Amino acid sequence: MTALAGQRAAAVLSLIQSAKIDGHDPYACMKDIFTRLPTQKNRQSEKLLPHRWWPV
Repeated sequence: MTALAGQRAAAVLSLIQSAKIDGHDPYACMKDIFTRLPTQKNRQSEKLLPHRWWPV
């Protein structure tokens, strides 16, 4: 595993743990975030952070 792969894994695991802490189902949260991410504008990406995310 390269250093870059490790950093990516750490970022994803951090998002999953944050979703758990915020009381969200991590699978539902990550599925929705990764589905909406490609069409989200950069200035609106904060809405996808687990502490601000709500299911649609």
